[in-house]
Amino acid sequence: MRELPVCVIGAGSSGIATCKTLHEQGIPFECFEAGDRVGGNWVYENSNGMSACYRGLHINTSKRRMEYAAFPMPDDYPDFPHHSQIAAYFDEYVDHFGFRGAIRFATRVERVTRERGAWLVETDRGDARRYGALVVANGHHWSPRMPRLEGRFDGELLHSHAFRDADAWAGKRVVVLGIGNSAMDIAVEASRIADAVFLASRRGAWILPKYLFGKPADTLPLKPWVPFAIRRLAVDLILRATVGHPTDHGLPMPDHRLGEAHPTISQTILERLDAGAVQHRPNIARLDGDGVVFEDGTRERADVLVCCTGYDVRFPFFDEGFVSAPNNDLPLFMRVFHPDHPSLFFVGLVQPLGAIMPIAEVQSAWIADALRGRYALPDAATLARRMDAERRAMFDRYVASPRHTIQVDFDDYLVDVARERRRGAVRAARRGFAR
Repeated sequence: MRELPVCVIGAGSSGIATCKTLHEQGIPFECFEAGDRVGGNWVYENSNGMSACYRGLHINTSKRRMEYAAFPMPDDYPDFPHHSQIAAYFDEYVDHFGFRGAIRFATRVERVTRERGAWLVETDRGDARRYGALVVANGHHWSPRMPRLEGRFDGELLHSHAFRDADAWAGKRVVVLGIGNSAMDIAVEASRIADAVFLASRRGAWILPKYLFGKPADTLPLKPWVPFAIRRLAVDLILRATVGHPTDHGLPMPDHRLGEAHPTISQTILERLDAGAVQHRPNIARLDGDGVVFEDGTRERADVLVCCTGYDVRFPFFDEGFVSAPNNDLPLFMRVFHPDHPSLFFVGLVQPLGAIMPIAEVQSAWIADALRGRYALPDAATLARRMDAERRAMFDRYVASPRHTIQVDFDDYLVDVARERRRGAVRAARRGFAR
């Protein structure tokens, strides 16, 4: 199917990285984007209805860690830019590399099927086109997962995905359910205006500040060739010396070691807890009309309940029996290659401690290698064995949760991809596919 173009689904941060690579490699492609501009989740009030961006959002990964290698962020950007700056950066990226014309905006992919060895892509505009390869970059933070809570709540109940600002919560009592990044951010925002804020969670979390020793914390020189146990010990010692343990701030002690669950990054939540502006509570046991009852039996009157309970990984354009991710689990080779469909690729379907953008940039180059014949996958038996080993290592390390099914260590993953691309190039040459 090499005579047919490549289809890219989504023009968010991962999709545009793919488009840029295909454009530079001279590989014909077409990209479909449901919204009216690029940037996906980083576009405030995105017309595609899928953005979780709220008015006061700043990135929690530093700009030098987040930027594309081929297009650094402006020097005058702060270390942790506002979402409007990130959205502008994505627009500039697309125009700088000159592929905006290949993106079909305001076009939603409704259905994708296999037809005579090609990918048949049908859109909400009523057209259907055939493609030789398919790159899925539709993101994984747009389909909110609501918890099952017993009882009735008379106040405002929403998922963090719908949060835009806390202005309407002046004088109200707010319960935030969750202990990830969104929960911490929303609790902090609410604490500046609400009468009371309660942060409820079923477990504790390790809180990493944005800055350590006056520098963005994610720029600490912890290299991937240093054993993970030593890196974890170093970070643990630094946290003990700088911010202490979560219990020092009224949070429960995590039931896992540092690095065994996705950590929470916040520069301000600990000071809001210390000031009493945010109070921790255990998990919600049931809803109770104008209040919430927690698992320790205490009850708090509440006007607002925000559920920061994650997202479902979904591909609504595929039949579920064809490709789906039950419990957010989609087995892939190194998070990119589908083992049953050699011309189906995924970009950005990872959850790193760090930003997705540099990973998507490298994944896109890897896909281009495969499309050009410069990279060949391992044989089927080796592929299955390595996928199984990768999955076992991830599930053995991380707390069992739908949140921890696509985890990668940022630096380690980039090193592993570079190594695998070299191995695949050797395989391609031996098989006579390289060109």
